[in-house]
Amino acid sequence: MTVLRLARSELKRMTGGLLPKLTILALTMVPLIYGAVYLYANWDPYGNLNQIDAALVVEDTGAQASDGTELQAGRKVADSLVEGHVFNWKTVSTAEEADAGVESGTYAFALKIPKDFSANLVSPGSFDAANQAMLNVTTNDANNYLLSTIVDKLTTAVHSTVAKEVGEETANQLLTGFGTIHTSIVKAADGAAQLADGIGKLSDGAATLHDGTTQLRTGTGELVAGQTQLRDGANQLNDGAGKLSAGLSELKNKTATLPADSRKLADGAAQVAAGNAELNTKVQDVVGQLDTLDAGLRDRVLASNARLVAAGVLSREQADKVLADFDAAAASGPVADAKAKIAGDAAKIQQLSDGSAAVSAGAAKLAGATPALTDAIAQASAGADQLSSGASTLAAGQQKALDGAVALAEGAATLDDGAGQLASGAVTASEGAHTLADELAKGAGQIPNPDDSQKSNVSKVIADPVAVSNVSQAKAGSYGAGLAPFFLTLSLWIGVFMLVQAMRPITQRALASNAPAWKIAVGGWLPFFVVSVLQASILTLVVNLGLGLNPAHPVLMWLFMLAAVMAFTAIIQGIVALMGTPGKFVVLVLMVLQLVSSGGTFPWQTTPMPLHVVHEALPMGYVVTGMRHLIYGAELSMIWPTVLSLVGYTVLGMGLSTLAVRKHKTWTLKTLKPEIAV
Repeated sequence: MTVLRLARSELKRMTGGLLPKLTILALTMVPLIYGAVYLYANWDPYGNLNQIDAALVVEDTGAQASDGTELQAGRKVADSLVEGHVFNWKTVSTAEEADAGVESGTYAFALKIPKDFSANLVSPGSFDAANQAMLNVTTNDANNYLLSTIVDKLTTAVHSTVAKEVGEETANQLLTGFGTIHTSIVKAADGAAQLADGIGKLSDGAATLHDGTTQLRTGTGELVAGQTQLRDGANQLNDGAGKLSAGLSELKNKTATLPADSRKLADGAAQVAAGNAELNTKVQDVVGQLDTLDAGLRDRVLASNARLVAAGVLSREQADKVLADFDAAAASGPVADAKAKIAGDAAKIQQLSDGSAAVSAGAAKLAGATPALTDAIAQASAGADQLSSGASTLAAGQQKALDGAVALAEGAATLDDGAGQLASGAVTASEGAHTLADELAKGAGQIPNPDDSQKSNVSKVIADPVAVSNVSQAKAGSYGAGLAPFFLTLSLWIGVFMLVQAMRPITQRALASNAPAWKIAVGGWLPFFVVSVLQASILTLVVNLGLGLNPAHPVLMWLFMLAAVMAFTAIIQGIVALMGTPGKFVVLVLMVLQLVSSGGTFPWQTTPMPLHVVHEALPMGYVVTGMRHLIYGAELSMIWPTVLSLVGYTVLGMGLSTLAVRKHKTWTLKTLKPEIAV
């Protein structure tokens, strides 16, 4: 008996009447009912969220932005939600009404925008009153558990959009502030430069002032020395004026009788002068007579000398000498001696007469001038008194001047020291001002001064600093396409599992034959595989053409599904053939284990560690991964190792089936009458 005859025999049995044919048809449709219908129901649930009623409460009262504009952020968010039609939003007047609707199930959830929403959005502009804007969401898992997750994604998206918009505005204001600071720092740097120049000039002026105060200090020292000398001179003048005043006072007292005494003296002198004049007249007469005697002779001599001098015979000296010789000769006789004596006496008398006359005239003048003298002495005494008083005042004033000069010298010294400190400080200040100007200029260069375009770009980056560039190497087109690999694989397993409910893993006729065990095992497996091929093919056509799965590799996907059912049918047929009715329970347990470990929904790595072993040991996880690569268009290098592993599972199933054939070749009472049959 050949393998094909064994397989054909079982297929004829299953198609020998109308009911068996309907049974095969129904079993063929099991994967389609499970896989395609489930995918159809969940193909695009997110696209139908607009059929879910959601309460929307807008209590926002608005706020005034920093630029003076009126901000109605809550109304803006509400309008964008309604226009987006993600949910069927129902506007509700109060939060209490919305919460009651969620509790009763009237609304799936409620989104409430509080009255301070806009005010808190603009609060970052005021650092002393920055608050977060809140979006209040009320959910009820009794309405639907997954709905809470969907709402969280929605509110996160709203939060991100509003935060980005407000953050962009706040960042723009911040950058504008940076520009203002930059401009102010530039102005400050310019001012500091001007200040540095001014302090430089001040430094030069302070140096000049220091030189001047040094000279003033020297000059005031000299002034003090001069004032000291003036004070000493004033003191000496005061002493001399006092002595002069005292002397003149004494002179005034002693010359008080001088006018009367001088008048008496003048009178006496006049009498003496008169007597002497009379005596002199008499004596001079005698002398005149003597002179008359000699006058002729001498006149002749003089005349002769004059003629000789005029003629140039004699010089004036010679003439004088002749006259002198004549006079000497005339004076050498007794007459000359008597004449000389008389002349001498006459001269004395003449001197006496002249002196007496002079004395008389002087005495008269003295007598006339003495009153004026006494008056002058009195005036001089009064002036000396005034001089003494003035000298005393001068001495006191000079002392004050000296004290002032000393104080001035001390002030000049202090001023000079201060000027020196000012000059030194001005130099330091000038250096500091230059440093300040340089540092301000550097600081201004480090503070950004963006233009409008730069502010716009940078504000967007600050508001949304992280941008995600999604590069999808393989992408599911819809939610249903994302679940398709898992549910298609699971439906294939369920389809095979349903086959063992109606088809015999190994026929009694084959066991009674003399065919080799492996032929009987393969002959028992082939009917399962043929029907599973029909199941996989119909399922593939429906999900591709009916649901629009549009896999990247449709033919390879179909062939891969055939490889999967090849392994599934071999394993399930082998287990049930070996274990009988309990084997069906084992197949069901294996399905449950693979359901939770294959990674069809969440990554299998997130499951508990014992399930990792199940994932590695059983075939469904490999089939799910391979289906994803074929449907989404991912890299295909792992397909062929997966196909080889499915061949390995098929061989394992054939081994179990062969072992079952050998086991069931021997009949027992349990074979004839099993304890349980399902």
